[in-house]
Amino acid sequence: MTTTLNERVTAWAPKGSKFRHRLMGRWGQLSLLQRDAVLYGSSGIFAWLLGISSSQPAQWQWGYLTLGPYFAAAVVALVGHWRLPSREFLLRVLLLVVVLVGALAVPLGLEARWRQLNPSKVDAQPEVSVIERSGLALSKGQDPYRSYLKHGHLVDQVKGVPAFESFFPYFPLMGVFGLPSAETKQGRGLTDARIIMTLMTLLVSGWALKLLRIGRNEKIRVAQVLLALPSGALFLATGGDDMPILALSLLGVAALQLRKTNLTGIALGLAAALKLTAWPLAAGSLLVARNGRNRPTWLRVLLWIALIVLVTVVPFALRAPRAFVANVFAFPLGLAGVSSPAASALPGHLLTTWMPFLGHVLTPVTLLVGGYFGTRYLRRHWPLTLSQLLGTLSVAFLTMICVASATRIGYVIYPLNFALWASVCGPTVNSRSA
Repeated sequence: MTTTLNERVTAWAPKGSKFRHRLMGRWGQLSLLQRDAVLYGSSGIFAWLLGISSSQPAQWQWGYLTLGPYFAAAVVALVGHWRLPSREFLLRVLLLVVVLVGALAVPLGLEARWRQLNPSKVDAQPEVSVIERSGLALSKGQDPYRSYLKHGHLVDQVKGVPAFESFFPYFPLMGVFGLPSAETKQGRGLTDARIIMTLMTLLVSGWALKLLRIGRNEKIRVAQVLLALPSGALFLATGGDDMPILALSLLGVAALQLRKTNLTGIALGLAAALKLTAWPLAAGSLLVARNGRNRPTWLRVLLWIALIVLVTVVPFALRAPRAFVANVFAFPLGLAGVSSPAASALPGHLLTTWMPFLGHVLTPVTLLVGGYFGTRYLRRHWPLTLSQLLGTLSVAFLTMICVASATRIGYVIYPLNFALWASVCGPTVNSRSA
């Protein structure tokens, strides 16, 4: 018997309150266009709140620019539900395209242009300039890892920028997105790192969506969350460094689903060679990777991931090991002696601000406790399915976001996408359940 998405989400999620079941029941009673209207309308409200509350130009500009597209899409979806029920799928696709243009392409193009006209104005998140400077360093054969703390003083700080922007908290491959601006000697306009990351994200996610064995309506929902809603469009238009990782992760998920071992290893290897946030899924893939004959293929996946990471990372780590550790590990964890404005007022940050010594305790303890319960879960549910892996990673990511001392609320896009992928990558579901 065909299982609905709502039933599978309820079965996957931990047992909860009656409110959740009532909410899921009401969501299930809505048509797909009505659900789109809710999502686009909620996105419009979010954009408005961001516009009036954010102090960062890139964010509040995006908020005001996307008000119209989101609310217009919500209205059209509602009208379409009543007037064009037989054209539901076509209308959903058209609305997705319109929102991608209005909430992503137009704001991104305008902010990149404004940044080109007035470089002193902050029309991008700090990570954009950081990535572009790393691209410039790579183009000159230099090491992107420069700054680290020594005897309480920041060594080799980049001149003219805040101390936190002197750090490059990624692996070297992330600097590739800054190469176009380095080659043209102009990190603005069409060579803005955000545009390069957006193009890569769109191409890879489009390929992944084509490969995924899920219903066409579910593909629209995945595309909405990854690209069109604020969970994707906001990040691509203002910063974007996590989006190529999510796109490659989705490609890896599609490859795992199709049991394409080499593609799994390459996609997740490239993601892991960009940023640490890709490592949990890369490691988890070893538990569920199988070939067409249902035999484990974890070793080949591991070899691909290890090869890509080692080739792209080790030369830089050996060249400046102290700076490498300070930039890639210590700084994101809040242990580099330099505070980051990206740190959100989450429990871990508040606790370590109150009691600084907890900054060295919370993460290791959480990993130990999580590892214990994760092992127990694995034993009870072995062999693990792809859906179970993604659901577990979603919970793990959300937990680490809450306890880390210097994390940012924006990382919630990882557990959000993983939870959605978990709900659509299980047994065959009704294509109208998204």
